[in-house]
Amino acid sequence: MAASYLDRREQIEHYFDRTAADAWRRLTSDAPVGRIRATVRAGRDTMRATLLGWLPADLTGRRILDAGCGTGAFATEAARRGATVVAVDLSPTLVGLARERAPRLPGPGSIEFRVGDMLEQRDGRFDHVVAMDSLIHYGTADVVAALVALSRRATRSVLATFAPSTPLLATMHAVGRCFPRSERAPAIVPVGERQLLRRLAGEPDLIGWQAQRTERVSRGFYTSQALEIVSTDPA
Repeated sequence: MAASYLDRREQIEHYFDRTAADAWRRLTSDAPVGRIRATVRAGRDTMRATLLGWLPADLTGRRILDAGCGTGAFATEAARRGATVVAVDLSPTLVGLARERAPRLPGPGSIEFRVGDMLEQRDGRFDHVVAMDSLIHYGTADVVAALVALSRRATRSVLATFAPSTPLLATMHAVGRCFPRSERAPAIVPVGERQLLRRLAGEPDLIGWQAQRTERVSRGFYTSQALEIVSTDPA
């Protein structure tokens, strides 16, 4: 991956593992939160439901990679449908929390949580790869490169989200630069949908893959765009 990806990855790991660990613990629980964070929670719930809706209702026998699993909410829902899930995140703190929260699964589904880079080429092939809000901190070139890397591990589909280019996100991005570096969260980088789709369509390493569905979720301070790319020749 490009140096820009590696630099941003280090910032993200530090932020979620140390600076924002307690805030993220609260946001991803049922604990009361302020109005702004409540909209983020609602947006993430809606996005998770959207991505789950793009997968079969019965996932028994299918392998899923949850790339950037956070506290494990998506992995848990997929496993409840019968999937065998490998859930990976950079943050040891978030992975530890995901393990604490993981329920007992009565059916055939299972989850393996581990710390690592979501783009590492290991653990074999998966039917589906899901990267919910794991790419929103990267620019277009890094998003395309990440989708290429994730597609190499998938046989059926890759579901990912990116930060769409909107006036609100552009304003938030500009305002964020006014804060001291020590207080900044990793910037959410707006990506133009049309530009991204053109890049994906012309990417030689994505021959055999095709962009299928896309859907934007906006809830107050949460805005993210879901994208599905599917194999035209699933194994």
